Formats: sequence, structure tokens, C-alpha cells
Amino acid sequence: MNTIKVSVKDRLATITLDKGKSNALGRELITELDDMLKNIAADANIGGVILTGKAPFFSAGLDLIELYGYNEAEAKSFFELFFNFTANLVSFKKPMVAAISGHSPAGGCVIALACDARVMAEGQYIIGLNEVPVGIIVPNSIFQLYSFWIGKGEAARSLLTGKLFSPEEALKIGLVDELVKNESLLTAAERKIKKFMEQESNTWSQSKLNIREELIAAMTADQSATLEKMLAQWWSPTTRHILETILANLQRK
Repeated sequence: MNTIKVSVKDRLATITLDKGKSNALGRELITELDDMLKNIAADANIGGVILTGKAPFFSAGLDLIELYGYNEAEAKSFFELFFNFTANLVSFKKPMVAAISGHSPAGGCVIALACDARVMAEGQYIIGLNEVPVGIIVPNSIFQLYSFWIGKGEAARSLLTGKLFSPEEALKIGLVDELVKNESLLTAAERKIKKFMEQESNTWSQSKLNIREELIAAMTADQSATLEKMLAQWWSPTTRHILETILANLQRK
């Protein structure tokens, strides 16, 4: 695997996103992570998963450099891949905790939201969903995922302004569950996930799926009409201009 690292100890798998500095979500990282989680779901020797990154990032979200270069067919297949991936994340039966090692906007936040709990490192980091300012139409499934944790009012307000939160703000609204120093991040995530793993596994998993029933339905619904609108906006001159500005800023760093 080129973009993730995996270690297993005491029935707990730790998956570290490991693609460059920012762990931007391109086709390869999404595919490798999705495949690994499917393998873990089927492995009776693994009882839970911690997802983490490398400071100062957890994941910067979708790899806009990769996406900008796609043709229409490639862009469509990528967003279809991302929709399927997020549906699989939300439907993952075993305990999964995000150890958020730094910045986690957009797609990085989506991955964290799919987990059962979020522990975030203290620091000058940002987390949240800022798709609208980037020119990406927010699908209902992502709104449902956001509002599952922070409520519909907060989710609607935050999505429509593209608000990004500091760790302290994220803790206050329930976007993350705990803040710790970076050196204590994995220890805190292990402590949290072991409380889940101590429960009888089938009872816990079925309860998780029951609790998420409406959310899973939203994530797995036919989103072809939504995707058509997203792609039309993706190729619009205004969005292309926004993306060009973002990419120019990225390349200057």
C-alpha cells in the first residue's frame, strides 16, 4: 500500500493516512483505505479501528490538484467512488475512532464524522465542511452525516457559510469529543475505543447500525440526480476559477 500504514495490536488496528504532507484524498488513498476496511470488517481477529494521520494534518480533504486534471468521465467516476466510500465508512460495523492529528477540513472531516468518536489534537488547526466556498454542491447525504453529530440547525448554518472550526469550537458543538496534546492523541483514542470493544461485539454492532439506520439510508440512497448537479457546477466557469485560485495558492506554498 502506497498511501496508508496499518499496525495491529491487541485486536486493535491503527490505520495511519500516509500520503504526502496533507493526506489529500485522491483515488488511490480512497481505494486503499476502503479495501483495508473491508478486509478488517471480515477479520474476526480485529475488533476495532483507529484512523489517524500525521501532524499537522489528519487529511486536507479531496485532492483538488488530482481532481482538477480529470476529464468529465474521470470526475464522475471519482465522485461515485467517494460516495460509495463514505457509505461504506458510515456502515462499518466495528468500532472506529478518529485520532485527528491536525487540520481536517472537507473530506477529512467527512472521514472523521463517519467514526464513532473523534479525539483531536490541540493546536492551531481547523475542522469542518467548507465545500460551498470551494464550489462543490453539498449532497443531502453529507448534510445528514454532519447533522447526525451537531444537529440540523448548526449543520445547515455551518455548511452554507463553509465555516471551519478551531479544536475548541469543535469540542463545544460536539463535532469532536475530546481534545488532547498531540503526543497523547493515540493513547486517548485507544482509551475511547476500548470502551466500545469491551462490549459484546454483536450487540454493539447491531445497536450501532440501528442507531444509524436513517443515516445509512441517506448515505446509500441513489444520488445520481445530485451527482449530475454537482458535476454541472464542477465544470462551470465560476467553480473552475475558484479551483484555479486555490491551486495557485497551494503551489506557492
